[in-house]
This record gives sequence, C-alpha cells and structure tokens, in this order.
Amino acid sequence: MNKFLLILISIVFASQLQAQHSTRWKRYRYEVVMGVGATNFLGELGGANKEGTNFLKDFEFTMTRPALNLGLRYKILDKLSTKVGLTYGRLRGDDATTEEIHRQNRNLNFYADIYELSGQLEYSLIREKIGHRYNLRRVRGLKGLKLNTYIFAGIGGFWFSPYGEDSQTGEWVALQPLGTEGQGMVDSREKYSRIQLAIPFGIGIKYGIDREWSIGLEFGARKTFTDYLDDVSTTYYDNDALAATNPQAARLADPSLVKNGQTAPNQQRGDAKDYDSYMFLLVTFNYKLKTTRKGLPKFGMGRRRY
Repeated sequence: MNKFLLILISIVFASQLQAQHSTRWKRYRYEVVMGVGATNFLGELGGANKEGTNFLKDFEFTMTRPALNLGLRYKILDKLSTKVGLTYGRLRGDDATTEEIHRQNRNLNFYADIYELSGQLEYSLIREKIGHRYNLRRVRGLKGLKLNTYIFAGIGGFWFSPYGEDSQTGEWVALQPLGTEGQGMVDSREKYSRIQLAIPFGIGIKYGIDREWSIGLEFGARKTFTDYLDDVSTTYYDNDALAATNPQAARLADPSLVKNGQTAPNQQRGDAKDYDSYMFLLVTFNYKLKTTRKGLPKFGMGRRRY
C-alpha cells in the first residue's frame, strides 16, 4: 500500500511539473545575446592549393579574423524562437597564402569590414528544461536538461567596403571607387553596391549556467548575392586605360608577379559563376529577461526568490 501511494504521488508530482513547464517558458521569453568569435571569407582570393574548389573546401584558416555580435532573442513557442542581431566582422583574403600557381601569380589581396543586421528563426532540436528546484529523496520527476541545440535560418542585410594594399605606397585603399575591373568606364560594367543581402543559416548549442545565464557556441554561414566582397569577379580590364585615368587603380587591378599574358584584357581575373560567402563562429553569452504581464521584457536585475 505504501509503495502504491508513493508511485501515485510521484505520478501526480511529475504531471504537475510537466504542466508548469508547459507555461514556464513564457515567463522568460526574451533573451539578450552577446557574442565574440571569428569570421572567415570564402571567395576568389587565397584559398586551397588547387583550382576549382568551393565553400569549405577553399577554407584558409590563417585568414580568420575577429567578430562581435549583439542581439535579442524572443520565444514564439516553446521550441521556436526569433532573433534580431547586429554582427561585425573583418573579412580577409590574400593570394600569397595559396600555392596554386595562377592565383599566387595574380597576387591580389583585400580586407573588408562587414556590418550585418539580420533576423532569423531558430528551432530547438533539443530544448533546455527546468528541473526540480529542490532534490526530493525517492521522488521521481522531470530532470532538468541544461543543453539546448538549435538550427536557424533567416535573412539579413550588410554593408562592406573592400580595401587593397598598394604595393608601391604600402597604404590600404578603398577599391570600389577605383573600378578595378573597369566598372564605371563602360556601360556593361556598373559599379557594385556596397549594401547587399545575405541568407544566414547554421547551428548552435547553449548550456544553462543558471536560470538566467547560459553560454553557447554558434556557427553560421552566409549566402550572399554578390561576387565583389573581395573586389574580384570577372575579367581583367585594359590596364593601360585604367592607368591613363588613375595609375593607382591600375596598380591595384593588376599587381601580378609575372606579366605573362594571363592578366591581359578579358583574361580571367575571378569566377563570376559563384557568389562570395562568409561565416561566423561565435561564443555567446545569453541572459534571460523576465516577461511582464503585458508581454514586454523586464530589464534590470531583480531580487531572486527561492
């Protein structure tokens, strides 16, 4: 009889905990996200030691640069959230990092600071659960799970401006105004916009430290709709015509190590068939904000009740 009562109490207790959990997430629907990490570029410059590689196959670790992120997450449903974030990163590429002879001889390099504003939907594959507040001996119930694994996708906009190093002066020069591939000099080649769209997608993991704080790791790739993150896309323009207008533009358009005809007008300079992309790897620090009765976030560190 005692065992039967113990089992019955356990079932009722577990049911109550489950009911509480089904609404408990609504108390903390908002979450401030702060991230620090790294970014990397995938495009024409640098990359693997062979031709014809794409995406992660063309990854060059030495070109990794820092990134920062600030965002706000909102729980729509128990397993579905939306997040708005502002991310900064520096993209970098250099033909000197590859042993592929054609790209190495091209001898181009760049960096670009990128500022991205994005919104994304996150779906929890494994969601965090809040377990017992107190440990009760010989009573079974829901066990707290501190790990949250999620996937995400969204849409964003970013601003960028590529810079190249002038080997003659040693200064870094904004490339878009120069029209290094003849942009702005002929009708068929317009100058590209430095404001572009991106599709972010990836995966993340969060580990709960306590009721409010969690630490996470998030990897996200960005599909873009431009091939000019590195200012390289199509073919070489007539370098003499560039030099007649702007000698610096000519130097930055063709700093090749050996002038062997591969950099003549209309010879391949980039690969316009594939758009450039970039990615972020962020360590995130997340703080849950209590939701008010009006459904708004409550800022400030209130006194915790036990």
